[in-house]
Amino acid sequence: MSAPDLLLVDARLRTPGLSPHTAVAVRDGLITAVGDAADARAWRGPRTEVVDLAGATLTPGLTDAHSHPVWGLEMATGTDLSAVTGLDGLRAALRNAGRREGWVVGFGLDHNVFAGRPIHHALIEDALDGAPAFLRLYDGHSALASATALKAAGIDGPRAFGQRSEIVCDAEGRPTGHLVEHAAMDLMTPVLPARPYAERRDRLVELLGAMAATGLTGAHVMDLGGHDVPGLLAAIEADGELPLRLRLAPWCMPGATEEELDELVRLQERAGRHWRIGGVKFFMDGTVEGGTAWLEHADCHGQGTDAFWPDPAAYSAAVRHLHRAGVGTATHAIGDAAVRHVLDTVESLGAGTGADAGPRHRIEHIETVPDAQLARFAALGVVASMQPPHTAYTRADRTDEWSKRLGEERAARAWRCRDLRDAGATLALGSDWPIAHHDARQVLATAQAPRGAASTRSGLTGLMALEGMTTHAALAAGEERVAGRIAPGHRADLTAFAVDPAEAPADETATAPIRLTVSGGRITHRG
Repeated sequence: MSAPDLLLVDARLRTPGLSPHTAVAVRDGLITAVGDAADARAWRGPRTEVVDLAGATLTPGLTDAHSHPVWGLEMATGTDLSAVTGLDGLRAALRNAGRREGWVVGFGLDHNVFAGRPIHHALIEDALDGAPAFLRLYDGHSALASATALKAAGIDGPRAFGQRSEIVCDAEGRPTGHLVEHAAMDLMTPVLPARPYAERRDRLVELLGAMAATGLTGAHVMDLGGHDVPGLLAAIEADGELPLRLRLAPWCMPGATEEELDELVRLQERAGRHWRIGGVKFFMDGTVEGGTAWLEHADCHGQGTDAFWPDPAAYSAAVRHLHRAGVGTATHAIGDAAVRHVLDTVESLGAGTGADAGPRHRIEHIETVPDAQLARFAALGVVASMQPPHTAYTRADRTDEWSKRLGEERAARAWRCRDLRDAGATLALGSDWPIAHHDARQVLATAQAPRGAASTRSGLTGLMALEGMTTHAALAAGEERVAGRIAPGHRADLTAFAVDPAEAPADETATAPIRLTVSGGRITHRG
């Protein structure tokens, strides 16, 4: 064989099962051979870069199966409010917050800060001194706008939307500042301070580099963002390389016409060296805390009985249209009714399972699901895509907003990762950055040791967690023939840990040094 560009030696290979080999050869972005020290000496050429891993555990490259690195930069703008625990702390943070073009912008605000009170701009006005403010809650599906901000956006009362969104108003029809779901929040976009193109580009490259430092080699991006994201990615590749391999799924929203669906099909042709459009993202509901998760019966506030698509049958028709065109789908479904409807829709396709059954369909989040639905994932070939770090937004004693809204029975079914794996489902794992931190080690660790309301459930084994970000992530994307394993012909996406993540305790994995990250044959991080 031709001499490799890159040669990794003295490695403990997990493929993700343990391998007797200790060396990996890479050329032109692909793994060309695996072998031992003697093989490595024979493969080496005069221009081969050799990296001695000194016994580190080399795994297939970690993939975050649900992330928002481009759109998330807009969401994670301004003051980080994720550490705020009460209203006094929120007001103090806002008084000290920096301002951009006179605006106070924040993100990561926990619903639990309001301790069950209705979310209202009156709770923060005294800390703003009249400044317009826009604060995103941590779930990414709701926000709080100040009185001045509402006025700037021309929001002065309720509106009707073509999707489940709401400008929350008081009994007199005056906006409270609580904006629920995307269409309502998007009303603020024209008046919010804009980020210059160069700043967006530089922040994205910096973010992807930080992700690579935690062992990530790729991400399934669950949006196409705005401001011509394909153009932004192409421009970055014109000057250099993306640190991560990105697979982007544009959104399909309620009311999409046949022409718009066909345009989503055409978008699948767009790609760069290290990015491509792959699949389409739907929303079947919103969030439990926001009262917009679609539930089989109402939450404790009488909310949650409506789907994000006002006509769920129209959602099913859109999925069928894309399926016939060979396009896979990923549907946000948190509540039990939403999960059931997506499974019913896939069952109506008659697609079957297996590598040759057609495009992959997947459900994102799955925060509560009854026993009766578990086996359907494997039977229908539907991928379960879940984000273990979300469990940290709940509490073990179930005094958090998520648990209280659902009630004891449904809260007891929190984040059933292990139950889904045991039922034979493909389980892809991710962070949902910026909703939770992008650190891949935290995803692996919390999959093994769930937190909050899910802490009484069985976690995944270390090997199951690793599979969730390697082999199962590849299955979720329909890329199992080229990704997710250390094998000749597969992509040279590789992660080297100081510990073995399949065997180490969760707390050790959470902080384990990453010795090397390789994406597409390029070293993107050295530890």
